[in-house]
Amino acid sequence: MTEQAELGRTRRGFNGDNNKLLAEDRPAHDWYRFVLSFPPHLVCDYLRGFEIGPDQRVLDPFCGTGTTLVECKRMGFPSVGIEANVMAHLASTVKVDWSPDPDGLLAHSAYVAEAALAQLDADGIEDDPLFQAWRGGPPVRETLRALSNESYALILTGSISPLPLHKTLVLLDCLKQHRDERFNRHQLLALAKGLAGPIGNLHFGPEAGVGPAKADAAVVGTWLAAIQTMADDLRELQSKRDVPAVVHQADARQILQVLKPRSVDAVITSPPYPNEQDYTRTTRLESVLLGFIQSKEDLRQLKRKLVRSNTRGVYKGDDDDLWVSNHTEIQRIADAIEARRIALNKTSGFERMYGRVTKLYFGGMARHLSELQTILRPGAQLAYVVGDQASYLRIMIRTGELLADIAKSLAYEVVGIDLFRTRLATAT
Repeated sequence: MTEQAELGRTRRGFNGDNNKLLAEDRPAHDWYRFVLSFPPHLVCDYLRGFEIGPDQRVLDPFCGTGTTLVECKRMGFPSVGIEANVMAHLASTVKVDWSPDPDGLLAHSAYVAEAALAQLDADGIEDDPLFQAWRGGPPVRETLRALSNESYALILTGSISPLPLHKTLVLLDCLKQHRDERFNRHQLLALAKGLAGPIGNLHFGPEAGVGPAKADAAVVGTWLAAIQTMADDLRELQSKRDVPAVVHQADARQILQVLKPRSVDAVITSPPYPNEQDYTRTTRLESVLLGFIQSKEDLRQLKRKLVRSNTRGVYKGDDDDLWVSNHTEIQRIADAIEARRIALNKTSGFERMYGRVTKLYFGGMARHLSELQTILRPGAQLAYVVGDQASYLRIMIRTGELLADIAKSLAYEVVGIDLFRTRLATAT
């Protein structure tokens, strides 16, 4: 983990709004954003600080929705990403694919929209909620399309209302009937953005929750607006030099399955950290509706490929904690969490796992960093953006310092730890 001369000075003092997406960064980045994403301008700072050149390759082993990859492509640097979450993998893959013809994307999407609106009209349903209100409200129907009971059990209860769900399923059916491989992934991502926004009932803070139910929402109109944004952005992005950007759906603890030794010059990433955030929950609605997760077993298999950072992703047989069994401070923290749990008489199954998931998390990251060494070229530079927090019964976990210590034990050189921003909560 090496230092960039300007970066520490540039970022010190950043806070609050500096984590938000800047207007000039919106093309591609804004096609779909993970609520816990880090900002493109931070990636840009690292790329400049590392003095990355066009003949070098940047890796993001926890690439999420592709912030690092998009920024690399915008700046003309080859990149590769690894992401286990299937919805996030789709997002990052689409956001670095600037090949679709914008006019073709618009024309085909308009054709699909007409087919969907015709079906809704046959159902006696308008896509415009304002028109519905003027007419006296949406029709009361007993034949609205719905999810199977198994699929309903996978999403947050109330995360989408019956009428918007019906419209979404109609639109998805039309996309399937009139599928065009040139545009399909972009069209699905545009719908996913709407589901996480004005179509569904979700709110993020940063954990996904359910807000007030919407009786109706413009589904086809919202989708077309997202498609229009994509087309406008593609016209701008296609003027840039095309450079390779590849995304692998894989486990970041098993990098050698997808990358060759000595193939990466820099790593810029924001991995998960032990904060009890279920990263699959944030994308659950769109993952289920787009068909990526169809059963509890699908969800279980997805979670098994993730570094353990929350108690809802811990399974019998997990043994990443063995990687840090001799790390005194991590063991002390886990013991302190368990002692606090006992003192507070916290007895739920999840609370009993707080200490264990802390050890599993750092063990998983140690396993990742160990395998990563084989992938790096000599002199490679790394930046890991993580958060210190006290989610587990207010026992402070200095994630950055602990990861730096693990890295040193694996023969990495730790040059510095920079503060990007400070967030205050009522408890910590």
